[in-house]
Amino acid sequence: MIQEWKRYNNLFVELVRKGIKLKYRRSYLGVIWSMIEPLLTMIVLTLVFGTILGHHDKTFPVYILSGRLIYSLFSQSTTTALKSIRANEGMIKKVYVPKYMYPLSGIVFNYILFLISLVVLAGVSLVLKVYPTMQIFFAIVPLTVLFLLSIGVGMFLATVGVFFRDMEYLWNVLLMLVMYTCAIFYYPDKLLDSNVSWILKYNPLYCVIDCFRSCIFGTDVHYGMLLYAFIFAVVSIIIGGTLFRKNEDRFILYI
Repeated sequence: MIQEWKRYNNLFVELVRKGIKLKYRRSYLGVIWSMIEPLLTMIVLTLVFGTILGHHDKTFPVYILSGRLIYSLFSQSTTTALKSIRANEGMIKKVYVPKYMYPLSGIVFNYILFLISLVVLAGVSLVLKVYPTMQIFFAIVPLTVLFLLSIGVGMFLATVGVFFRDMEYLWNVLLMLVMYTCAIFYYPDKLLDSNVSWILKYNPLYCVIDCFRSCIFGTDVHYGMLLYAFIFAVVSIIIGGTLFRKNEDRFILYI
């Protein structure tokens, strides 16, 4: 794999560039939309859930936006990875390219767009007087865990998606369930009973979001939750990577 990477790393860069270009093809705003979209979503969610749940905290938009950005990255990157093999079937049938580059490039270009969208989070935080502390530098840890988690789940989905086409529709339903257990637009300690809220901690994505928010607001990070998310991410990479490598030679028979 190391030798393959050295040989095809330039192609990997081109796949990442292609992904970014295709995502905003025929769009006048282009990459700028990656900053406008989360901002508009934040405004809508703040107006709706801030009114319904009675959250009048001025920092509530930052709370929503930080969770929404993390969830959107995971959702978009894994969905892109799921469709990556079928989306590149023309190239796969014509030339040899290490097949893991297709889902991996999809995850990477979504991560790049996510990093750009963090500019919006920084701007909203400053406007609402959520000023950064030294703890902001620790945010790189949950973001790294998020990247690893996306790779592991993405490689697994990319493999299953080749043999089971309905996985695309099933994953959309599962993502909705994941979203509601990530506490994106509600405070779990205020909305959920203590006998129920502990279940959220078994969602690794919620653990990442919670730790990332702690870095943004300068509160104590739950290292146990972060460790759990990291272990889950590593295990998912091992399972997803192994499953992908064992089945990649059969992909051409099913695409």
